[in-house]
Amino acid sequence: MSDALAGLGLLVAALAAAGAILLPPGRARAGAMLLALLLFPALILGDQWHSPQIAALRDDPDRIAVLAALALAASATLAYAFGRWPRLVPLAIVAALPFRVPLESGGDTANLLVPLYLVIAGGALATALRDSRPAPPSLPAGGADLGDHPEEAAPAAPAAAGGSRSVTGPAGPTAWLPRVLAAVVVLYALQAIYSADFSKGLQDVCFFLVPFGLVYGLLRDVEWDRGLLVAVLWIVALEAVAFVAVGSVEQLSRSLFWNDQVIRSNEFHTYFRVNSIFWDPNIYGRYLALVAVVAMSALLWARERRDLALLTALVGVVWIGLVPTFSQSSFAALLGGLAVLAALRWSVRWTAAAVAVLAVAGVLVVLLDGGVSTLSPDRLNVDTGGRANLVSGGLHLFAQRPVHGYGSGSFPKAYREHIDTGDAPVSVSHTEPITIAAEQGLVGLALYAALVLTALWTMAAGLRPSLSAPPARLAVARAAVLASFAALLVHSMAYAGFFEDPIAWVLLAAAASLAAADHRRVEPCRDTSAA
Repeated sequence: MSDALAGLGLLVAALAAAGAILLPPGRARAGAMLLALLLFPALILGDQWHSPQIAALRDDPDRIAVLAALALAASATLAYAFGRWPRLVPLAIVAALPFRVPLESGGDTANLLVPLYLVIAGGALATALRDSRPAPPSLPAGGADLGDHPEEAAPAAPAAAGGSRSVTGPAGPTAWLPRVLAAVVVLYALQAIYSADFSKGLQDVCFFLVPFGLVYGLLRDVEWDRGLLVAVLWIVALEAVAFVAVGSVEQLSRSLFWNDQVIRSNEFHTYFRVNSIFWDPNIYGRYLALVAVVAMSALLWARERRDLALLTALVGVVWIGLVPTFSQSSFAALLGGLAVLAALRWSVRWTAAAVAVLAVAGVLVVLLDGGVSTLSPDRLNVDTGGRANLVSGGLHLFAQRPVHGYGSGSFPKAYREHIDTGDAPVSVSHTEPITIAAEQGLVGLALYAALVLTALWTMAAGLRPSLSAPPARLAVARAAVLASFAALLVHSMAYAGFFEDPIAWVLLAAAASLAAADHRRVEPCRDTSAA
């Protein structure tokens, strides 16, 4: 596939994903979802057509037929289930988030979210089939006597994938969030066209941004009720406990199931890092940190003794699993999420003061333990596992092309070409804003900042008053989303992978739908109080 044709297809796929994010339920959104669903695997195949891995498949047509048949059968089965029981869509997406399958792509082993991709395909098919049906006729004006409830005169919108009507929410951040997110997807695709590593940019769009844009489209209209929220919490809790059990077996047996790099690293350290079913201990630690934040969110506002006991036990189990990851970025993420919860539950001012004191204490401990030499570039690079050099190199790349950068996905190649790395492996800067600055310049940085600010605005708007307006289940769920998003942001400052993590997109979609639903819950209370 020529780069020009691939670039055009990439842009079309990004626009289709943007349509899935933005368009209301209807035939236009159905077409956008189906187009995105068809294009992103086709573009990957075209890009990797001459790679040894795809060549091996081309030489084995029977294997291709079997794999294609299995994928189609799984997608069709899920589409049927989702069409009949729409509430399964958010549950299936949440359940599939942690699971990655190691596959060869581009000469390297890629741990792909194959289970999630199948769920996305099933959900997109079910949603497209529903959206493509003619809308039911609405009631004529004056066709019903609604008395004191004129809001019921509006015809019900088509059921969303989560089993409810479309939720658009109030004007303001909830309306702007999908627009900014769609712009992020389209800009990344545009900047992949001139990227120093077009193939890597294409893979990032097709493996992450386009399918995750469909995830946002599937989840944005979910109406979260108590049953659905409790089901999600149970899924997250049971999976976390299972992952901790696997990690504990690794810890006790002093052996890992996979990732030769971590296995070799454990041979040279006094400590032993575990990764459970995850490829990277930092990804495992990030997942457990987010589970701990969600559990603490429910625990802080729980009232039933049984709930308090179960949630406390869950936090304890997750902590047991988190410690042997030795993931400093995950511990920082956990502290960031807990700080947000403390501010929401008690006092913003006192929480900010405590965070400042802890930050100063941490710096003093580091200086007293290692001396002034700790701040030297060489020592800092050693202490951070080479990440300090990646950050400084990323800033150097940004200085060379400050406006538009080297293009989406270009950081590894641009770093090797313009920075003297020797034999050091390079993936990303491990600091999300630095990676964006080097790849997308000020244009990408501005849109990234707009997305983060809009997301935080959506998540936090009216939240504290809502937490005091019973029943506060939706508000507590919003607090969990806000704290988890903050934890994910903290983690991306030390490990990156913000847009490549489907959890970020799930949190963004949940933020929009929960904010809209919580607004509708609180507004009648305010109207009654005013009356």
